[in-house]
Amino acid sequence: MDALLATMAANAISTSPVSPLLSLPHNFHIPGFVSFSQPAAAAAAVAPPPASLVAVVADQGAVAPDVKRAVAVLKGPSSVEGVVNLSQEGDGITKLDVRITGLSPGKHGFHLHEYGDITNGCISTKSHFNPNGLKHGGPEDAIRHAGDLGNVVAGSDGLSFHLISYCLRIAETSIVDSQIPLAGPGSIVGRAFVVHESEDDLGKGGQELSLSTGNAGGRLACGVIGLKAS
Repeated sequence: MDALLATMAANAISTSPVSPLLSLPHNFHIPGFVSFSQPAAAAAAVAPPPASLVAVVADQGAVAPDVKRAVAVLKGPSSVEGVVNLSQEGDGITKLDVRITGLSPGKHGFHLHEYGDITNGCISTKSHFNPNGLKHGGPEDAIRHAGDLGNVVAGSDGLSFHLISYCLRIAETSIVDSQIPLAGPGSIVGRAFVVHESEDDLGKGGQELSLSTGNAGGRLACGVIGLKAS
């Protein structure tokens, strides 16, 4: 009788269409006859991957945003000079990192001008960049030139400054502006930044030039915006 039961069990296993390693539990036992032990490696093979591995694979499929970069080196007939580094992520706002040295203490108008032509010095850059044909204003105003970036404020040493754009900033500040993109039909690449000798009254000074230049006076230094390697 025992021999008959053992033969029947062996025939049932050998004729099954599914591999015993996949269809049987990890440890399978027929009392008094035969035991089967599935290897641990085979059992682990069907376990789901760890969550950390899934996260890594998903992250590898992400696309990094396109970041455009540009730079302008400010020079002029005086000792005033500076550097403006620009960056824009995708179609987002443009960030400016600005540093200017050699300024006299106080406020100085800082603008984006229409042309990158400096063949006749900073005067060749012409007027403020104003694609919408609006009057001059401050960087926080709804009515403003796209190139109206407010004032830079030099400290008593003429080196440290902060840029007034949305709020006061400290030396070597970073600002953002949505009207000066680095790509597209309104791109500012090839135009120029200009720093002026006097304070920009932001269009509120009531002077003859307040609504066109902010009455900011002469041009101390300027620099053409060019694309920068990533």
